[in-house]
Amino acid sequence: MRIGLTGKPKIGKSTIIRSVIQSLEKEGIPVGGMLTTDIQEEGTRVGFSIEDISTRERGILAHIHLHQRAPKVGKYTVNRSDLDSIGVNAIKTAVVHPDPIVIIVDEIGPMELKSKKFIHVVEEAIGSGKSMLVSVHLRSEHELVKSVKREFEMFEVTAANRDEIANHVIQRFCDSVV
Repeated sequence: MRIGLTGKPKIGKSTIIRSVIQSLEKEGIPVGGMLTTDIQEEGTRVGFSIEDISTRERGILAHIHLHQRAPKVGKYTVNRSDLDSIGVNAIKTAVVHPDPIVIIVDEIGPMELKSKKFIHVVEEAIGSGKSMLVSVHLRSEHELVKSVKREFEMFEVTAANRDEIANHVIQRFCDSVV
């Protein structure tokens, strides 16, 4: 089972992924990989955190107040250190997990694609044959995103269909893994 979600920023892709994770965990289906979340200060987004789904370890994916020599995406400086140590390791751990596991990658987007280690581990995850749920940037022309869009069953999330897609994706994974 290989499912990809795409859509405009803040449309609900990560919310769907969190619902899928909760439902799969309730069913006793192992889930691993990484999640990203907005970091808000006084109601304004100032960055993104990264989280290992299995260990709940968190770090900073990107932030407006990072002052290191690192790639930028818009006003955000990408923290490749946390991306590689938390995100890449979370995906790698899921790939080598001995039991069937659903690998989650939220998101394959411009910030994450600044890391060659991230690109490599996502390619490794795709090559593993394990079930995956990923979100991808809507307009990305990166070769990895194009590959996902070709090889995965893709859903474009909109305000009108996001609840329906969440239920559909949950049912598909529960039926295929159980």
